[in-house]
Amino acid sequence: MYLTLILGLIAAALLPAADAHMSREEREKAIRWLNESRTEFLQLVQDLSDEQWKWKPAPERWSVGEVAEHILLSEGALFGRVREALANPPNPDWEKKTAGKAEFLEKVMPSRVRRAQAPEEIQPRGNLTRAEIMSRYAEVREKSLRFIEETQASLKDHTVEHPFPVFNTLNAYQWFIYIPLHNMRHDKQIEEVKATPGFPK
Repeated sequence: MYLTLILGLIAAALLPAADAHMSREEREKAIRWLNESRTEFLQLVQDLSDEQWKWKPAPERWSVGEVAEHILLSEGALFGRVREALANPPNPDWEKKTAGKAEFLEKVMPSRVRRAQAPEEIQPRGNLTRAEIMSRYAEVREKSLRFIEETQASLKDHTVEHPFPVFNTLNAYQWFIYIPLHNMRHDKQIEEVKATPGFPK
């Protein structure tokens, strides 16, 4: 019995540690999602009149312009979480605490089956013009793309807690893919606004 336990511990110690770097496939996926979500977003808003941009389906619901502002604010905040995670020391329990979270994000984030209240800091304030929103969106998305194309950091062993218990601990890579997946989620919201009866023609 003791020999079996000892052999098991030795075998575990000899196992190579999981690589905390992105794989080539993970990098390519993140880049593809960034490009696809940006293209989708731009196609949804590019031909809208100012009236359509500002129209609200109901007083408590967001206009297309407010959704666009939320997408912009969220990208900056999420990229900030990536930076925060990388500034933290490596988490020795990263494999256990973040296992399956990338797949979970990919499944739940683009879907709008479950709604969530956005934190106050990324709720639209209405103090940016349409031109400012679109210009700043282009800038932050280019920054995100450059980062994921060029970084050689070990993203997976650096973590930050998510305020929603359903996510708990996320690593820097998972915080990063949150950016395009969140964009996709709100692209669907823009489609919903445009499909609402009464949307200006």
